[in-house]
Amino acid sequence: DKEHALEHMRSLQAQSAELGARIRSAQSSAIVPASTGAASAAGFVWPVHGVLTSGFGWRWGRMHEGIDLAVASGTPVVASAAGTVIVAGWLGGYGNLVVVDHGNGVSTAYGHNTSVTVGVGQSVAQGQLIAYSGNTGHSTGPHVHFEVRINGSPVDPLGYL
Repeated sequence: DKEHALEHMRSLQAQSAELGARIRSAQSSAIVPASTGAASAAGFVWPVHGVLTSGFGWRWGRMHEGIDLAVASGTPVVASAAGTVIVAGWLGGYGNLVVVDHGNGVSTAYGHNTSVTVGVGQSVAQGQLIAYSGNTGHSTGPHVHFEVRINGSPVDPLGYL
């Protein structure tokens, strides 16, 4: 019913806000200059090779804060850039989630994974395996939900890939 759908939407918005707060908190302990929001000169790599099924922006009456890349469940997911893992595990609608802090206020998030292969505090290299894709959390099929956040706020990932 409508009330259940609204309650679910509020829950997803709260989880996104919680993720932003967790990222800002983890990044606040690092000594880095303020971010300009610019991608690195080398750029980021795609976390998986899949079909872009949903872009960044408003859809179905709410903000989609990343992009969705359809892949078979169990596809290796790699870090888009080197950094430090700040979230690794279950986070509600995101399912099994990995968040990597790349410094300068930039982080990436990889959601709906079947399993996570890294832990909080672990350093990862660009292209390193961090998870296996799946269909966990609020998901309509196997894919990777990929976000880029600047100081905890989502931006369009396509500008970084």
